[in-house]
Amino acid sequence: MNENNYCIILAGGKGRRLWPCSRDNHPKQFVDFFGLGRTQLQETFNRFAKIMPKENIFVTSNMEYADLVKEQLPELVEQNLVIEPVNRNTAPSVAWGMLKIGKRNINASVIVSPSDLFVLNEQAFDDSVNQGLELVRERNIVLTMGVKPTRPEPGYGYIQLGEPTSTKDVYEVRSFTEKPEREFAQVFVDSGEFYWNTGMFLSNVRNFIECCGKLYTEVESLIKEKLQPSELTIDNLLKFIKEYYPAFPNLSIDYGVLERLDNVCVMKCYFGWADLGTWHSIYECLRRGNDDNVVIDSMAILENCKQNVVKLPKGKLAVINGLEGFIVAEHDNVLLICKKGDTSGLMRKYVNEIQLKYGEEFV
Repeated sequence: MNENNYCIILAGGKGRRLWPCSRDNHPKQFVDFFGLGRTQLQETFNRFAKIMPKENIFVTSNMEYADLVKEQLPELVEQNLVIEPVNRNTAPSVAWGMLKIGKRNINASVIVSPSDLFVLNEQAFDDSVNQGLELVRERNIVLTMGVKPTRPEPGYGYIQLGEPTSTKDVYEVRSFTEKPEREFAQVFVDSGEFYWNTGMFLSNVRNFIECCGKLYTEVESLIKEKLQPSELTIDNLLKFIKEYYPAFPNLSIDYGVLERLDNVCVMKCYFGWADLGTWHSIYECLRRGNDDNVVIDSMAILENCKQNVVKLPKGKLAVINGLEGFIVAEHDNVLLICKKGDTSGLMRKYVNEIQLKYGEEFV
């Protein structure tokens, strides 16, 4: 293990695209969704703990989920938990985490990762992460990790490969497209130039801090107002971000890095990946049973049924006949029966409508 390797795990999302099994008070990263005995957050933490010291792993979240993180990761160093005072998406919390790492080890190389990764080949994943961390240690770039698409998935982001670099399988980034329409996604897949954006990126700490001016233009003038050039130390920047966190933009780290920085590269990776954030992606990446049905840790009898997703609470039994291409999901006080497809927008629509009509207890 390299003592200079660090990780920031993002664990603050509400996961509403997997409603009703992912709820505002207990979102997907804290759920043992597949009945493995470990939540997605625990699985991700353990994955990185194999390739770097546990004390080098940081987790970002918000006040609402701070106790859940502590409960599920008792081995997490208390100082390594970065809790947002207000929700500002992932970019500001990553900056906070990077500054904390920089204060501890200015020579650190850092990988930032979502908490809900699905990885097929663990050894290939370890190799890619270690290779990437070594590369950003040597070069002042931001490195994203791309996976060759296996289908035209409209729920993912796509990175277009640019010119190759001197490092094998590493390219400059030509463009980034977030969640395209299905017909555009098909064009991307057919071209061979586009890779899925895994949501992971790597940088050395010095480079990231230098990039902050371009990433957080909304607070640049405030920083200049509060801090003189001679005062731009990590300690002072940490104090600034704690005090003025609400002034930071509501910006995702994906968008910030890929759209605002010009020293971004992408590494072709071969570890088999999926974002388990939508019902559609879960159906596409999990093993299917008879008649292409996916039954997730549930008791169900399916007759004359094809291409469905079924997810039920423990102790519940479903008997389903004649259903094709549907999601059947129950959790607590909500039962969802919905035509399978690109449901990300639908889930958000339902959650918003239910919130207004029936209240918070159903979301």
